[in-house]
Amino acid sequence: MSLKSLVLCSDEKIVRVLRRVLGDLDIEMELCAGPDAALRRLTRQRFEAIIVDVTDDGATEVLRSARSAPCNRHAVAVAIVEAIIGLKAVFAIGAHFVLYKPVSIERAKASFRAARALMKSERRRNSRIPVQIPVVVRTAGIGGNMKVNTVDLSEGGMAVVMPGGRRPTNPLQISFTLPGADHPLEIPAEFAWEASSQQAGLRFVNTSPDVLHELRVWLQKNSPEAEQDDPPIRCQLTDLSLGGCYLEISSPFPVATRVTLSMRAAGVEVRVQGLVRVMHPDKGMGVEFTQGTTEHRAAVEKFLGVLNDNRALSPELLVQPEGLERAPLPTQPGTSDHEDPLLQLFYAEPVGQEEFQEALRKQRAIPHLASGAAAGAQA
Repeated sequence: MSLKSLVLCSDEKIVRVLRRVLGDLDIEMELCAGPDAALRRLTRQRFEAIIVDVTDDGATEVLRSARSAPCNRHAVAVAIVEAIIGLKAVFAIGAHFVLYKPVSIERAKASFRAARALMKSERRRNSRIPVQIPVVVRTAGIGGNMKVNTVDLSEGGMAVVMPGGRRPTNPLQISFTLPGADHPLEIPAEFAWEASSQQAGLRFVNTSPDVLHELRVWLQKNSPEAEQDDPPIRCQLTDLSLGGCYLEISSPFPVATRVTLSMRAAGVEVRVQGLVRVMHPDKGMGVEFTQGTTEHRAAVEKFLGVLNDNRALSPELLVQPEGLERAPLPTQPGTSDHEDPLLQLFYAEPVGQEEFQEALRKQRAIPHLASGAAAGAQA
């Protein structure tokens, strides 16, 4: 099933570029004559991407309306803007990616490759497979274990039938065995929604990379509409701490994108999950690690040690998007990362790209930071 995009743009030259680029990437393009037509389609059809030229009348309203349309609130939004427009203003209207005019085929293709990977991950994340599996829900709020059955299952959660309409109290720990598997999966979760038919939604929280991989493989094998993910994107590691990293990448993912990173150097490989906290178009992105386990921190610390002992080493990094974070982002690091200077930079008041890069360079120049708190993998 092809990815679908809605396009609002009156510039014929840009439209020709979009038709060629989107066609090459197997993304269907539905061109709207004006904002009224776009708004009507947003309420009736599902699109994986909303692409608008913000200089067109009513374009910003189309982006804002997409966020309130139930079937398109999680669509990837791409804004086409003049070079003088500030990023803060563009992101404030709901854009995830930005294309600056004049729009070239090469730049558009690079941006839409990253956008397509995110579009696929969002569609996959929202795809639910009907299946009945017994689940054990553990929570202190109801005095022990509760046994329920699933209605459907997805990468991000499950719908279950609650006995007697009982509502569990967060946080939750759920355990279930996928059909055909020989061991249970243990996943932290939270109560997400409830329905009048005694159904409830449980949202997975901080699923470990290994469990997520196993769940994804099973869903792909059992989904009638399964599609191949785009391959992970290569990027360059410039800064690494126990709490996060900065990556140089020509088409970074937007803020609030959940990603999986594979880092390899000198025979040591670490696979971590993170959340994009800072994004600089055409340059890179700052990723905060979201796994707070002792095992995760020990693995990152070991990788840091390898880089510190081999300053000339160039680590291999691959990044893959896992979808956009739904919940509001925290405003400060967790307790264990409060003194992490790299994370402090991510959480600081937004500054320009040049000022941010200068702050990174200053951190690399401080010896006690480069030895563990914020190692400059490559200057």
